[in-house]
Order: sequence, then structure tokens, then C-alpha cells
Amino acid sequence: MSTAVSVPTDIDALKREIEQAVESRREQLLALSHAINADPELSWEEHRAAARVAEIMAAEGFAVTTGAYGLDTAIEAVYGDGDLTVVICAEYDALPGVGHACGHNIIATAGVGAAIALKPVADRAGLRIKLLGTPAEEHGGGKVDLLQAGAWEDADFSLMVHGAAGVDKGATAFASTAVDRFAVTFTGVTAHAAGAPEQGINAASAAALSLNAIGFLRQHLPKSVNLNAFISLGGEATNIIPDEAVLQVEVRAYEIDTWRAAKKRVLACFEGSAIATGAGWSWAPTEHPYAPMEHDATLAPLWDANMERVGRVLEPGDTLGGGSTDMGNVSQVVPTLHGMIAVLGSEAVPHNPGFAADAVTPAGDDAALDGAAVIALTALDAALVPSVRAELKRRKAERPAGATRVTLEA
Repeated sequence: MSTAVSVPTDIDALKREIEQAVESRREQLLALSHAINADPELSWEEHRAAARVAEIMAAEGFAVTTGAYGLDTAIEAVYGDGDLTVVICAEYDALPGVGHACGHNIIATAGVGAAIALKPVADRAGLRIKLLGTPAEEHGGGKVDLLQAGAWEDADFSLMVHGAAGVDKGATAFASTAVDRFAVTFTGVTAHAAGAPEQGINAASAAALSLNAIGFLRQHLPKSVNLNAFISLGGEATNIIPDEAVLQVEVRAYEIDTWRAAKKRVLACFEGSAIATGAGWSWAPTEHPYAPMEHDATLAPLWDANMERVGRVLEPGDTLGGGSTDMGNVSQVVPTLHGMIAVLGSEAVPHNPGFAADAVTPAGDDAALDGAAVIALTALDAALVPSVRAELKRRKAERPAGATRVTLEA
């Protein structure tokens, strides 16, 4: 349950304004959620979703930049000139084959709703609002490109919310893994598989051997480590020894040091397989590495109190996790929360087709609107609780210029 937070007595009136602002735009916000859900676009291809978000924000009086920071499907919408900047994230990419089975229509709608609801109180709270439409969370790491381009350089803190199945939990209940995705290429020598096999070096044999090596390695790694790989190229004809084979690989762990150590051992599996078969080998990243989430301990009690304010019951119990998000990279350099909000009654887990359907049910609609309110209410608390505001300003002042542009290395 939440920790009690001391706030100024007049903050409640401002909070009621925020809640009324969300409710007054209920129809508009849910139309956005349903439109994004019905029109899924994959990572880096979210042109229509980004345009929908940009149109709403411009109509609300925000200064909108499309193609922000050099990314075609990123947007930036800014309002206010306060000296405390909150960056609110709106994701809108879908998954191949299963559409919005991660409920990014809820994320986008909650982010848009939060930014709009904060606008009427921003000047009184000394708050500057920046909504970022962040592409390619599912695959590609749009937030990493945005970080490198300086999108969070002016941020004092950053917030977003993600839909979940089951019940509601506190802000810090969500745990994500670091993940690194890369391709391994084995090179051999082609030959006729029946006529002159002794003249060939089978790259596919090296690939198959490496999968077995990884399988044996799993027993000796911490239980928090997850390894996955498959052969994406392994030959073209049965009578030709393949001179090239390619594997797609990912390594996950909750702790960065554990993750890096695991990757080193996985790479040794590929090296050993190359030595055993006489093949050459190389590896190259296919996406940006994602860092694990670091939820900000100063902001978390505010979030939990506001979840309860909007009627959410926070249940104790196990953490939610197993996946990865590029918001983890943001959290390594800026005070961040990546809250979860339940689509109450849904039994489908994210990345399951059932969750795409549940994300536009009445319970999914409630999650989007409640999420918008919670983001906005938490940002207001951060601006008006003196100790929190001072802490956020102190940390930003101590952050070296360019610190948010750091790239995580596996």
C-alpha cells in the first residue's frame, strides 16, 4: 500500500481540476485509444498513430514537432515555461501478427490525457510539460535514439503507464530485464554435400552446435538469466554444404552485471562452436540494448497514493516482470516511473492476442483514463511537494551536461 505523503492543503483543488479535465475529454481520449488499437502499426512505421497524437496536442495549444529528434514517427509536444520539466511518454507501436497485444493504445492515450489535463494547472505549479511520442518500443529502442539525440536533457523527471492484466500493484512492483539482441554469423566453405563433403566447412553445423552449447550453459547461469536463439539462415539446398549460417540471439537478466557476464559466456559458446567446426564467426547488434527499470523511490509513494485516489486498490504480492522496455534506459539517467495499471478482469497477459481485444473494453478504457489521471496527479505532486521538487531540482543540477545521451553497452 502507499506511503503517506505530506502535500500543501490547496493541492486538492488543483487535483480536482486535473480529474475534471480528464473526464471532460473522455470521448476524445477513448476515440484516440480505439483508433490506434484498430489500426496497428509496427515499430518505426507508426505514422498514423503519431499523426493522431500530434493533431490532438496541436489543437490543445501545445507546441508540436513531428519527426522530432530526427525520428520520422516521434513527436514532441511542449507547453509551459516552468522551471520543472516532466517528460511524459506515449508509446504507440504494435506487435507483428497480434496488433496491440501490449496495449500501447492505452499508453498513448494515458500520456496524451495526462499532458492535456496538466496544462490548466501547469503555470500555477511552475511546471513545463513535454509529451514525447516514442516509437519502436517493441523492437528497435526508439527511446534510446531519443536519449542519444538529447530528448531528456531538459527533463527533471519522466513518467509513463503501461496496461497490465490481473490486479493493480504499486509503482515499484514492475521489474524489467536488461536485454541485448544480436546476430551471430558463421562462415564456412561450400562444397557438394555428397560428392566432396571433405572439402567443405559447414557453417550450419557450427550454428547447430552453438545452440546445444547454449542449452548446456543454461544450467550454470543464475535463474534470473534468460537466453533465446534461433537459426535464421542455415542453408539453401540439401546437396550443398552451407558456407553461411546466421543466428538471432537475445540475452536477458535483471541485473546489469549479471547480464554482461551472461553475454560473455554466451559469446564463448559461439567461439567454441567455430573452433570445433573450423568456421569463422562474428557478431553484431541488431537493436539497441535495453536497461532494467530503476523506479524512482522519491516519486513512487506519490504514484501509489494517486492510484488509490482514482479508486485503484493496490494488491501486495509478487512483482510483475519478465519483459524489457527501453524506458529502462531512461530510468538509468533521469528520475523515472513506469507504472502499471490493470485492465481489471482481463485474464490475457500482454503479447497475447486476447490483450489487444481487452485493451478496448470498458475496463481497458478505464485503465487509459485512470492512467492519464495518475500520471498528471503525480506530476503535480512532484511540482508542489517542496521536498520532492527540491530533490528533483538538485539531481538535475548535479547531472553533467550530456549525461542522458549515454548509450548502454552490454
